[in-house]
Amino acid sequence: MMSPLCNRLSLFLDGELTPVDEENFRHHLARCDPCANGLHEAMQLELLGFHALGDPKVLEEDAADASLESFVPVPPTSRPAATWRARVRWTLGAVGAMAAAILLFFVFKPTVREVRDEVWLGQASSRILEARVAYAHADAHRPYAPLRAGAADAVATPVVPLRALADLEDRGDLHGIAAAYLVRKDLRQASDFLHRMPSSPDRDSDLAIIALEQGHPEDALALLDGVLRQAPDHAQAQWNRALVLRQMGLTLLAAEAFDAVAKQGAPGWSEEARSRARALRQQTQARGRAWKGARAAVRDLMVDAQARLPLEEARRFPGIVRLAFYDAVRAAPSRERALRLLPLADVLDGVQGGAVLRHYVLRVAQRDFGHRAPLAVDYAKLVRGELPSPQRQRFLETLRLAGEDDLYLGALVNQMAVPRHLEDFTRLAREADDPWLSLLAERELAGAEARSGDWWKAEARLRAAVSACRGQGLSYRCVTLKKRLSDLYLALNRPAEAFEHAWSGWQASRELEEWELEQQFLQELAHIARYRLDVASARAYLRESLARMPESCEQRTYVHRNLAYLAWLEFDAEEARHELERALECGGSLGLPGALLLSNLARFGADSQDADLLRRTLSELRRGQPSAGKLAQMSFAEGQFVLERDRAMGLELLRSAIQQAESLPDDVDARKTRMGAYNVLAHEAGRRGDAGEALSLMGAALRVEAPDRCVLGVAVDYERSVVALRDAQGELRGHFDASRKEPLGRDASSLVPPSLQSALRGCAQVDVLALPPVHGLRGLLPADIAWSYRVGRPQGAPPKRAPDMGPHLVVNGVDAPSALGLPRLPPLAPPATPDPRRLELSGMQATPTRVLAAMAQASEVEIHAHGVFSPEMSDASLVVLSPEMDGRYALSAAQVRALKLEHAPLVLLATCSAARATPFLHEAFSLPVAFIEAGASTVLASTVEIPDSAGRFFEAVRERIRGGAPAALALRDERRNWLATHPSSDWVHGILLFE
Repeated sequence: MMSPLCNRLSLFLDGELTPVDEENFRHHLARCDPCANGLHEAMQLELLGFHALGDPKVLEEDAADASLESFVPVPPTSRPAATWRARVRWTLGAVGAMAAAILLFFVFKPTVREVRDEVWLGQASSRILEARVAYAHADAHRPYAPLRAGAADAVATPVVPLRALADLEDRGDLHGIAAAYLVRKDLRQASDFLHRMPSSPDRDSDLAIIALEQGHPEDALALLDGVLRQAPDHAQAQWNRALVLRQMGLTLLAAEAFDAVAKQGAPGWSEEARSRARALRQQTQARGRAWKGARAAVRDLMVDAQARLPLEEARRFPGIVRLAFYDAVRAAPSRERALRLLPLADVLDGVQGGAVLRHYVLRVAQRDFGHRAPLAVDYAKLVRGELPSPQRQRFLETLRLAGEDDLYLGALVNQMAVPRHLEDFTRLAREADDPWLSLLAERELAGAEARSGDWWKAEARLRAAVSACRGQGLSYRCVTLKKRLSDLYLALNRPAEAFEHAWSGWQASRELEEWELEQQFLQELAHIARYRLDVASARAYLRESLARMPESCEQRTYVHRNLAYLAWLEFDAEEARHELERALECGGSLGLPGALLLSNLARFGADSQDADLLRRTLSELRRGQPSAGKLAQMSFAEGQFVLERDRAMGLELLRSAIQQAESLPDDVDARKTRMGAYNVLAHEAGRRGDAGEALSLMGAALRVEAPDRCVLGVAVDYERSVVALRDAQGELRGHFDASRKEPLGRDASSLVPPSLQSALRGCAQVDVLALPPVHGLRGLLPADIAWSYRVGRPQGAPPKRAPDMGPHLVVNGVDAPSALGLPRLPPLAPPATPDPRRLELSGMQATPTRVLAAMAQASEVEIHAHGVFSPEMSDASLVVLSPEMDGRYALSAAQVRALKLEHAPLVLLATCSAARATPFLHEAFSLPVAFIEAGASTVLASTVEIPDSAGRFFEAVRERIRGGAPAALALRDERRNWLATHPSSDWVHGILLFE
């Protein structure tokens, strides 16, 4: 059936649509077969008209210039006075000429001809696209010569010949058309045609090119890894993967990928790949050698009185040289050895400005070396690891009493004893009047605050320190502060903010050529990617870090332990066990992540060696004085492992883990433990066929009391899923399955068996208790059943909904920042019935600050704005509002969660993907959940992109609720009504209700 939008085809061809309508129609055109056919006929008619009239000039122009771009109207201000349709009408002139053209169209309909390679720039001397297109005619090798900015270059690339595109379309060769646009870097057109193709390795390889060109290398990597799993020798995917890895800064992995291409021996490509691999490897290894050489040169000063002063290294690597310089001064056994370091101090001071280090050297040179020298000698042994372990603690006490403050401070850092002597350390660092040491003190104080649970103090301290950190000479210390801030955010279950600082630190460490910091940030980014279930990126970061330090036993243990977890996430238990075994080859510890993975693997079988390994690992962890949250995680790991061998003991340990976690509501490790243990217990009940116990456990996990009837509980734990329900008569039914072979996607339509769906049809409405990551997925129940997700509140029940107590807040007509490139949404029409409580915020008034303030007192909240989901910015969808004076424009789940909504409002989020969130395994975190936790009674939101007309749908649901209908029934009935008049509106199935 044709869409009403199809009526706009003629206006689109004439360029008579507004820019917003034109953009909307362009997206419609890419997915509408009737419009695509109409466009094709218009193209053919134009050409045949020119043939009929024999206009050689026009034919010559079209053969050279015409492309599908001709059919994307340019803005009216820049269009020629006569559009191409107007030119056709003028050329044909009369009905007779038109009839002749139509006759020619049918009698001399063009036959399929051979399309020449120039369609894909096959005759060009160079290529402007660095990537390889997975279409044979577009994959001929030519030297890479990227376009430079400027209008002249834009003209240099030939447009796609119109006749060739028509012939390709006649053949149904969508990939050929996409490739023609892709080699010209017309990403929008290429993407439209690729998305019209069925999924295949070639298509996904080319989609990865678009993701890379648009600045989304992680998405590109995931696509390419998927291609290479299906077709390991896919030449174009291997080449493109090398480009993606290089873009991410993973140069040694990129070199390996280029090596794989070189081995294939493709003419031209093989030679270029070999050259690129060699250059990347040499550049990376040279940087590593230079950094290690600089560090070694400074350390030599502690043992060799004749060692050269690394002045050039200090200019290139001021961070690591300064770090080692402090130890060299402290270890100087005489006044002369200390003064010898003055030139090095001057160089480092010159990088930062000032004379802090020169003054430090001069102060040390004035010390009584008859007293200091023996301490300095022992300090050098401590730094080199030569001081016997029993003497180290005594040495710390000796230094504390000796009055050699700089030696005592250095020993505290070297022995990682700062937390035990924090007061001494911070006092000495501040008395030194050295910004390097002051920043170090701020980092350590923040660590102490985080350990004591005052994370907000730690966050404020670290953010202030990062903001105040200035100067090239302090860049190393500034970057380490970013690392600590990223660690804090990850511990707080805020991976988007962790990524922001980790990515910034990674880029800065690469610019500084700080090899060791690069290594730290590689592993930090891997941890964040793993947390966000971005397996492809996590694996790449880990393998790059191992490639840079293959000789380190500690690195091999760490990397293989984490690769094991990634294999587990991809449902490859055999590979996960293999990686765990590789992690143990060096004799290192599996740590808590390894213990948790070992307990997961136990469900597929475990022997006495596994039991011994888990016991040793947990014993070692407990000796390290772990936090209370981590102790709870250890109980969970042990309980899950034992459950498969001794059910009674396993259940006891899991319940104990829940009790421990319940007492730590603000501890992220405890929250993970609590939800994980409840999930395992619910599945164990389901496996035994106890649907009532499973349902009760799911309610307890969500802090929601399970109703006596019309309730559905759903949980997924890796390969297992459990479904339990009570129908309209309160009768229990259940289903348990342990055959899942792949991770849960964003659609839950296959989780509830048809027989159980039927059992719920007698219910007026269904309350759904879904544990993460099922919570918030679309399609859990059919559209003809009224249902909603139930959301619990840790802080207890909010005030009851009072619709007439506060204003009806309506946010619309937002002026989104122009840099986002979002079309302006039209303002809403005035309400049909006057609403005296209606409070509108629109235009530049609709800023985050104003909207948040107005929501606190509102009894209804409607937000009609753009929504975006970006894991780099937030772990849940953001609402795009008008910018504040400082540029802030986003309304986030974290901001909403911090509110107190006084009147338990009804909230309508008429924004794209408002209900989408990062699929955490231990908690449901999304914009709708944040509103519920802030006090909202009901939230309506979408998991998918929605059209401009969606606002009317949300308003219609609201009116049904105002009329007294329960929210679940209002949503179901309006969805049914909407589909009756808009049958192609599949997006309405993605609108979910949270209560």
